Amino acid sequence: MIFFFVLLLLVLLAQIAEFFIPVLPWLYDAHVYVVPVIVFYGAMALPFPLMLALALYAGILLDALTVQVIGGKVEISTGSSILIYGVLAGVMHGLRPLFARGRWEVHCILSGVFTSLIVLAQYLMITFRRGSIVFTREIWWQIGGPGLVAMAMAPILFWFLQWMGRMTAYSYQPERGRLE
Repeated sequence: MIFFFVLLLLVLLAQIAEFFIPVLPWLYDAHVYVVPVIVFYGAMALPFPLMLALALYAGILLDALTVQVIGGKVEISTGSSILIYGVLAGVMHGLRPLFARGRWEVHCILSGVFTSLIVLAQYLMITFRRGSIVFTREIWWQIGGPGLVAMAMAPILFWFLQWMGRMTAYSYQPERGRLE
């Protein structure tokens, strides 16, 4: 249970840190998102109810930052990030048996893909509300770039979070050959 609270604290700290992490100019000013990688690790390591609670918490934090009302119209509605995190974390949780065997490769790749899906979903919500969908090369890099960065960060963060789980004596330890 301590590990769950550590993940909640890390999500909060990562959400704050994302404000101060500069964009990557060599990747068309793509942003660096750390929170989704932490949430997706939690989806693999935590039981289903705690995974949903972590997704709810991360979604509320993201909604608090992204809900915009411009000219009386809501651009990104409240609750949408919670739903997106819940669905994607649920998919990641479904692949937990691979994680239990010590196979992180799929999860690292999916962390990047799902991070890009979060950004794509937000972009589509905004463009549908504004009534103009435009996909330029720069926009694709704004959507795909954070996914590439998340995919590159995932093995390092997963290793760190696995270590944190051991330090907090979290009872779930992946073992080779053992399924849930």
